[in-house]
Amino acid sequence: MHQDPECLFCKIVNKEIPSEVVFEDDKVVAFKDIDPQAPVHIVIVPKEHFNNIIEAQDNNDYLNGLLNAAVKVAKDQNLDDGFRLVINTGKEGGQTVEHLHLHLLGGRNMQWPPG
Repeated sequence: MHQDPECLFCKIVNKEIPSEVVFEDDKVVAFKDIDPQAPVHIVIVPKEHFNNIIEAQDNNDYLNGLLNAAVKVAKDQNLDDGFRLVINTGKEGGQTVEHLHLHLLGGRNMQWPPG
């Protein structure tokens, strides 16, 4: 498995940096965001290091793992009334950590447009 030793999310995956993990399997780790933007804000990352979704486009196991984890976590968090999934890509897309990650936001009414 490829990881970047300098990457914040790789360090979380490897338990080098503590986080409040809410879900983990062989492909992904999901943890509470340290600066939540909604009552429920979970970050879901693949254990394999991909800089962004473009780099991961042919890795269906990891992409499916992210989405399946998001659905499981949303159910576990009782987000029956709805939730939002966000993948920021690149500087202009608002990506601040260069490791593919998905934000699961819920617990309030989401507005549109988001940005």
